[in-house]
Amino acid sequence: MNCKICHTPANHQFRAKILKNKYEVQYYLCPHCGFLQTEAPFWLTEAYESPINLSDTGLLRRNVKFAQKTAKIIFYLFNPNQKFLDFAGGYGIFVRLMRDAGFDFYWDDPYAANLLAKGFEYQGSNGQIALVTSFECFEHFVNPLDEIEKILKMSPNLLFSTHLLPVPVPAPNQWWYYALDHGQHISFYSKQTLDFIAQKFNVNFYTNHRNFHLFTRKKINPLVFRWLVTDTYLPYWLLTRFMASKTNQDARLMQG
Repeated sequence: MNCKICHTPANHQFRAKILKNKYEVQYYLCPHCGFLQTEAPFWLTEAYESPINLSDTGLLRRNVKFAQKTAKIIFYLFNPNQKFLDFAGGYGIFVRLMRDAGFDFYWDDPYAANLLAKGFEYQGSNGQIALVTSFECFEHFVNPLDEIEKILKMSPNLLFSTHLLPVPVPAPNQWWYYALDHGQHISFYSKQTLDFIAQKFNVNFYTNHRNFHLFTRKKINPLVFRWLVTDTYLPYWLLTRFMASKTNQDARLMQG
């Protein structure tokens, strides 16, 4: 099997049982770019019977934290009055939070129902997108380069989350992020992998070396990025005081 990122022959790393031990799946590690992938994922239709897996009990808490981090990133590195897009936006929780904070965010997701950000779907005609966010999505990509290329055509700036593959690669029972219970995680990226992807698409890559990352044409101080995505709440609340919430404005718009 060849690596989906750099097309180098990948080495068999381990096998693991997924979907509550229903299927045994092979995992392959690329010796060149450090990307870990499963065999061709024949089980995905079953894995996605529910787009949001039942064990994702941290969904709401994660969206709140990511909204706080994203607000700081936008305020310090971009123009907060521009338009933004959440790719693979799920139920629309994140988009609603960002609009409530005053940011002109839109939603896009071909698989999940937009429950909380209806009326703010991305149509391609919403105007220039300054930044795309894509949280807890990269690990789901069957063809990562195709998806990343699609996103970077929407905007040259992509803020995303995915947990970096540890080095050395953990055994199946030693890393929760393999998500063996639901089988939706099929692609795993090391820092080396993301460096390779950034070079391929001619963008700069910034990371907190854990789970929060930025592809951008901008050149910024890596320490500034890491500071902006720390779990500090006071700067977020100070920033949103300078923004006008879209909550009531959106309600009037939906009422016609």
